[in-house]
Amino acid sequence: MSRVQLALNVSNIDEAIAFYSKMFNTEPAKIREGYANFAIADPPLKLVLIENAVSERLNHLGVEVSSTDEVIEATQRFDEVGFTTDVEEQTTCCYAVQDKVWVRDPDDARWEFYTVLADSAEFGSAPVDGGDVCCATSPTTEPVTLGSKPGCC
Repeated sequence: MSRVQLALNVSNIDEAIAFYSKMFNTEPAKIREGYANFAIADPPLKLVLIENAVSERLNHLGVEVSSTDEVIEATQRFDEVGFTTDVEEQTTCCYAVQDKVWVRDPDDARWEFYTVLADSAEFGSAPVDGGDVCCATSPTTEPVTLGSKPGCC
């Protein structure tokens, strides 16, 4: 099963949780400090809320897929059509260990195709290059190929 992900920066996580719980008539699947995510069945949507004092409302967009094989297939397809990709393997982001590939649309909106491998007590891992942590503002690794050494973990 695949579903679209929408990750929003919010100024107050508690208010946002209350609003989106009522709007989608469902409770969050996961709540952590400054973070919540909803696995909404109808419409099929992964809604991620990140408490973040930034001017941009949209954090990133994504498609959650069922397996690393689907992430690899997406990466191969993106490479074939000439997209620049940033691949992360077994990276900790949004309180989950994930395999993912990032691309940017023509207006620079970030999209990730990802699969969740395991739950995590940590929000994200600090990248080796000292950049941002996972979904904070930008992808955190140099382009690599799935199956090679991960860039940040």
